[in-house]
Amino acid sequence: MTSRLRVGIVGGSGYGGGELLRRLLVHPHVDIAWVTAHSHAGKGVADVHPNLLGFTDLVFDDSSFSEAWTQVDAIFFSLPHGQSMNLVPQIPDHVKIVDLAGDYRIKDPAVFTKFYGEHSSFALQKDFAYGLTELHRETIKQSKRVACPGCFATASIMGLAPLVKAGVLDGRVIVDAKTGSSGSGGRPSAGTHHPRRANSFYAYKMFSHRHQPEIIQALQELNSGWDGRLTFQTHSAPMVRGIFASIYASTKEVLTHEQIGDIFREVYEGSPFVRLVNGSPNVNWVKQSNFVDLGWAVEGRDITVFSSIDNLVKGASGQAIQNFNLMFGLEEQVGLMFPGSHP
Repeated sequence: MTSRLRVGIVGGSGYGGGELLRRLLVHPHVDIAWVTAHSHAGKGVADVHPNLLGFTDLVFDDSSFSEAWTQVDAIFFSLPHGQSMNLVPQIPDHVKIVDLAGDYRIKDPAVFTKFYGEHSSFALQKDFAYGLTELHRETIKQSKRVACPGCFATASIMGLAPLVKAGVLDGRVIVDAKTGSSGSGGRPSAGTHHPRRANSFYAYKMFSHRHQPEIIQALQELNSGWDGRLTFQTHSAPMVRGIFASIYASTKEVLTHEQIGDIFREVYEGSPFVRLVNGSPNVNWVKQSNFVDLGWAVEGRDITVFSSIDNLVKGASGQAIQNFNLMFGLEEQVGLMFPGSHP
């Protein structure tokens, strides 16, 4: 498909919505028909996102105009968790949906309730493909609705998927992940307040992070024989963008560095946004980009995998556009092939 597609964005004033706008405004096959932001209704997009000055004359609309649902080919939901579930049932069947929140990621209703609370339209969960593009490319191509993974889940699953799929891991897996302050969203909070975040480092959501069941679910779908023993701990790092995950595991037998590389290459061959690096990735290399950089170190049966992404791009809006491209028969890298920054 090469004709221009009309899209709407529900929730365009936050960091995720801003990234969607920034990339869709220059996407060669997209016209943004409308964008909503309840708290900024009536304001120009460039007034809320000054970096977009000169790129658009769009004005934020209120979110309560259901007649607009029919005027687009696709809708991106970039809302806080728990809000898209109330709107998705109103969307006509012919309009494709890409949801960046966690409302339709989890398949077990009991698990969803434990980590997110009550769901108002869980029956629709079965209609959503899980949007980790590199692992579910063919399913996404055939889907009308996609639930994009969480940012930590993306980094963690990408680092573990080849090893779990190959069945080479033995015992508990530990994911030690760090994120920048933009992961907390655009509204000021204690977690994003500069005096607290700058020159500081701390753990949070011990044994209760919402992305843990998502990671286990995704990996067990790749290999039902994996026992799902996962310790997942997140940390707040003194940076704005980026996620860096160090993943510690043991293999059933001694594997060389090159053998591990072969396992990764087999899964990610043909994936334009996966880069296998020597040694450790660096968050700066993936900032502003849709790339995931993966590295690893091996000693005996012990393996450490390093995974790095930009939480707002590959961990959110970039992956959403990657999935959108596939849903409409486009090359998945269209509008996304930008290198990271250095330094």
